[in-house]
Amino acid sequence: MDFRAAFGFHSMPYTREIPLEHHFQPSFYDEALQALRETVEERQSAALIAPAGTGKSQLLRALIGLLPEARYRVHYVKVTGLSKRDMCREIARAMGLPPAGTYPSLVDKVQARFAHTLDTEALRPLLILDEAHELRPDVLGMLRIITNFDVDSRLVLSVIVAGQTPLAELLRKGELEAVARRMAHYATLRTLSREETLDYIGHRCTIAGAVTIPFDDHALDAIFEIGGGNLRATDRLALKSLKVAHGKGTTVVSSVHVVDARRMLWP
Repeated sequence: MDFRAAFGFHSMPYTREIPLEHHFQPSFYDEALQALRETVEERQSAALIAPAGTGKSQLLRALIGLLPEARYRVHYVKVTGLSKRDMCREIARAMGLPPAGTYPSLVDKVQARFAHTLDTEALRPLLILDEAHELRPDVLGMLRIITNFDVDSRLVLSVIVAGQTPLAELLRKGELEAVARRMAHYATLRTLSREETLDYIGHRCTIAGAVTIPFDDHALDAIFEIGGGNLRATDRLALKSLKVAHGKGTTVVSSVHVVDARRMLWP
């Protein structure tokens, strides 16, 4: 029997591919989401800082889903260690512009398009730069120029820089003071507490169709102790534990299965 059927699931549990309305949203997640939405609605910029595996990408997808397409045009760029020119090229490409030219000409080109989006198309442009913790300081400093319209007298473009915890240290650098001050809000995410982790495990089982949670109390404790409340680690550990238990012919996951799953997932 397929392991999903054995545990009463009608869909694959603990997968990334779940609708936005099924996302687990603890209070701190909702607070970050609403704060970012309000910042964008005020046509200002913000930073989202979160440890790896705590739902940063999920929150960005949720934010995009909350912004009406009739009012906003969102451009998403996932960045790495790029030069200023290459960053401008990536932004231009995300906007559907030819990614060619010198750095100054590319800046002019993307600024003109952002202004056209607001003034002519009546859409508020939003630029999301993901994995921003990997940016060089001089490249991140470029945001001060891109967001400067009419001698800094107009609010045209909102920017959200999102990244892991080193982004906070990066924004504290002296040469980035002007960029840091342009951030109207700093949103953060964290790992789940023990109680939140147990709620999360149950939530993911429920949306996958299970009537009962197929983990005993010791298994739940083991998942939290090993995963540390990290969403990504919890998902991988819970799914692998289910498969281990199914392979042993049982429909209840124990701490023994969780420990075995941990050995299979990480060295």
